[in-house]
Amino acid sequence: MRRRIRRMAAIWSGSLMLAIVALPGQDPPAPLFVAPPAPAQPIPYSHKRHLALGFECRQCHVNPEEGTLMTYPPTAICMSCHQSVSADRPAIKKLAGFATSGAPVPWVRVYAVPDYVFWSHGAHLRAKVACAECHGDVAQRDVITQETDVVTMLGCRRCHDQRQVFTDCGDCHEPRQ
Repeated sequence: MRRRIRRMAAIWSGSLMLAIVALPGQDPPAPLFVAPPAPAQPIPYSHKRHLALGFECRQCHVNPEEGTLMTYPPTAICMSCHQSVSADRPAIKKLAGFATSGAPVPWVRVYAVPDYVFWSHGAHLRAKVACAECHGDVAQRDVITQETDVVTMLGCRRCHDQRQVFTDCGDCHEPRQ
């Protein structure tokens, strides 16, 4: 007997999630994650190139005390090398313009959870979750795209289930003040 399935697409939190759903009485197959295209950034930046030089995530992306959001590096950190390294390239000249004006580079977030979700980098770092588990193999990427579905409830639940971490609705959805 030929197995029949129906396809369903849902847009959730800016990510396209494609799920193949089985008919009643059948076990549903695992959902497939379809990553959205990489956002256009104001300056091209290669994590691959910079991490190959020995940089680490936390050198540029500082985790404030509360640990909710990792930060983007101030342009002064970038300019500490780029005053002399590749200073004649158009992208570095644009970076220098941001540094001179005192304005931060307006990077476009690649990963973001909805406003109604409480999430903390700090808690995940304390649990020894490696950056690559959520963000993919950034060290091998010239352009960052959303490689995992960690911005969806399904993605979060899948990871928590694999790690056997108990959660209830209030852990993520309770208003935090």
